[in-house]
Amino acid sequence: MKLGITSKLFFAILFCCVVVALAIGAASRLSFKQGFLDYVSQRDAQRLETLKSSLVESYREEGSWGFLHGNERLWRRLARAEARPDRPPQRPDPLPHHGFRLPLPPLTLLDAEGHVVVGSPNWQPDATRTALQLDGRRIGWLVSVPVSRLTNAADLRFQEGQLKAGWLFAVLGVLLAAAVAVLLARFMLVPVKRLASALHQLATGDYSTRVQASSRDELGQLAGDFNRLARVLENNEQMRRHFMADISHELRTPLAVLRGELEAMEDGVRTPTPEALQSLQAEVATLSKLVDDLYELSLADVGALSYRMEVFDPVEVLQQALGAFGERLQSRSIALEIRIPPQAGWMIEADPQRLLQLFNNLLENAVRYTDPGGHLRVGVSRDGDRLHVDFQDSEPGVPAEALPRLFERLYRVESSRNRASGGAGPGLALCRSIVEAHGGTIEARPSPLGGLWISLTFPLRTR
Repeated sequence: MKLGITSKLFFAILFCCVVVALAIGAASRLSFKQGFLDYVSQRDAQRLETLKSSLVESYREEGSWGFLHGNERLWRRLARAEARPDRPPQRPDPLPHHGFRLPLPPLTLLDAEGHVVVGSPNWQPDATRTALQLDGRRIGWLVSVPVSRLTNAADLRFQEGQLKAGWLFAVLGVLLAAAVAVLLARFMLVPVKRLASALHQLATGDYSTRVQASSRDELGQLAGDFNRLARVLENNEQMRRHFMADISHELRTPLAVLRGELEAMEDGVRTPTPEALQSLQAEVATLSKLVDDLYELSLADVGALSYRMEVFDPVEVLQQALGAFGERLQSRSIALEIRIPPQAGWMIEADPQRLLQLFNNLLENAVRYTDPGGHLRVGVSRDGDRLHVDFQDSEPGVPAEALPRLFERLYRVESSRNRASGGAGPGLALCRSIVEAHGGTIEARPSPLGGLWISLTFPLRTR
């Protein structure tokens, strides 16, 4: 039979309680037996002192032990009655002794020479001798056997009753522990069961599942971690769906143009002129760049994107990228403003090809999404040991709440996935990966020109 966690916790608590109860019961039994035996020994020792005083006083009055010699009956009555010094038992009392007296352990009375006066002539090796003295003179010996076990019926009954009561309390304690264990197991496992149920729902794909963290202990922290994990999975699932939709759109657009152009040429609607072929080539280039960006972005995610670091002036690479986009900027009537200090000579350690890819992606984004007749400002500056490269364009702008998400894969400011107004492609996500691989930072801000401001920082290489 497979036990659940509630049953396991119950039996674990119950087992601990039973072990503790048995240990306490055994310890109490040993402690009580030894303590009660010590109590009986002390009681008999006090009674022996009383008997010794009584015997000495009797000897004083009689002058010898003759009144006790061989008189076992009187001796037993003395030992039982604990005769008091104020009434020494000089003669056998014909009247019965009223009241219950516990007898002393076996005793033997010896005279001064060590001869037995009354009592057992044989005693155990561990017996003790106590001298009886009168006015500094030894008049005899009292031999007693120390108490090693209980022999009196009343003592035995009392001890047995106490031990039974102890075991009864132990059993009641175990039953009470079992009841408490049931309550504790159920109470403590309520958040665990709630978390297990939520985890099962999460495993089935319900990423909206959340659990209430009602405590600040480890279970509360686990519930908080579960909620954070559920939110991450929910966001990742949404990003995956958006990613697949955006990728399909990004790939479908150039493919649709290519198919349309080719079908028009096949039907004779359009003549395969150099201009038509150039349009097809542009769509193929767009499609190829998209695929290349996705491939390199996947390599960056797994840390397989290669870099060949060199120490050089990044301004040269930036000017190369700006020269390549000069014609496209003019075709869209976008004014280019370059702010680079003369003879800057700032050096960084980077991969020239990756840096050129970074600048090309940012310029491509600016050209594609800046309105015709707009303005693009590119600047390079230094702040301490950091190099700043800024790309600022004019309208349209980006809402402030969308700025932190611009570097997510295929994130779009608008949900329409319109390439003319809302697309971003994987370019900006790849830009962030390249910048971070060089130890720099990339940030999106509102541009003073009315559009988007992409700010890059790189650590300078000191000579």
